[in-house]
Amino acid sequence: MSGNLNQYDPTEMFKQWIQKSGQAQTEFMKNFGALMGNQNSNTFNPVETLKKVSDTTRQAQNDLMQNMNNLQNKSLDTMFNIGQMLPSFMNWGAYKTTISSNGRISIPEAERNALGIGEGDLVQVIILPIAKKSKAREVKE
Repeated sequence: MSGNLNQYDPTEMFKQWIQKSGQAQTEFMKNFGALMGNQNSNTFNPVETLKKVSDTTRQAQNDLMQNMNNLQNKSLDTMFNIGQMLPSFMNWGAYKTTISSNGRISIPEAERNALGIGEGDLVQVIILPIAKKSKAREVKE
């Protein structure tokens, strides 16, 4: 066996990499200078341009952090408000019932006991229709 004739030389590879990166940097600066040269000013000042880019970037980051802070504050406010409402939900009950004659509804005994309500107590009723007994019936006006 004669071995590999194309053995790599790390030193040569490093030199080639440096040359290529130097060429890429030179090309970038040439294109960047041409782009900035098209501005109203005839002279290109890379320090001033980088300062403007840095200022714009800093302002964008500042705006992003401010927006995230506002979003976080709103989320915490919402969670706090929900947390304050939870105890009142503990006094609520939900069950299904049917409407009897004269439009009456009844609260089953287990629900009355669980809610601690009895005869003569004032309650709030929220109606959410689930199903109609007959589709042929029309709603009375």
